[in-house]
Amino acid sequence: MVHVGIGYDVHQLVAGRKLVLGGVEIPHPKGLDGHSDADALMHAICDAILGALGEEDIGHFFPNTDPRWKGVPSRVFLEEAARQVLLRSGRIVNVDATVIAQAPKIYPHLAGMKKCIADALGVRECQIGIKATTNELMGFIGREEGIAAMAVASVDLPF
Repeated sequence: MVHVGIGYDVHQLVAGRKLVLGGVEIPHPKGLDGHSDADALMHAICDAILGALGEEDIGHFFPNTDPRWKGVPSRVFLEEAARQVLLRSGRIVNVDATVIAQAPKIYPHLAGMKKCIADALGVRECQIGIKATTNELMGFIGREEGIAAMAVASVDLPF
């Protein structure tokens, strides 16, 4: 039976941090603020997979109050989400995600993101869809104060 989950994440852009999205470091004067590497795309995907499993969100698995997760690459979180699928004898069917950012341009980095995400989840790149859009200069994203990502994941489970 195929189960579907959705995920959403947003982080503020701040000076003095690297910008990492989908496991790819993107040249930009600001990076995303957070306890881990603040990869909003990987966090949204992680939440989508956990949601498909009927689990709680990424914060319950990797609380930002736990110093073990300080500065950790978000790939670790995706690998755990994939492990949770395998523990239930399931398989990830596909993931589809959208990054919402006014700047920088995301499109040149999509292929690298797909590869990083597919590798972390143990799936083929063709099972990962990533799109990018802007917020048409509106709101905190339009003012380049933050970046958001949303994702859906489908997981085939034996129940």
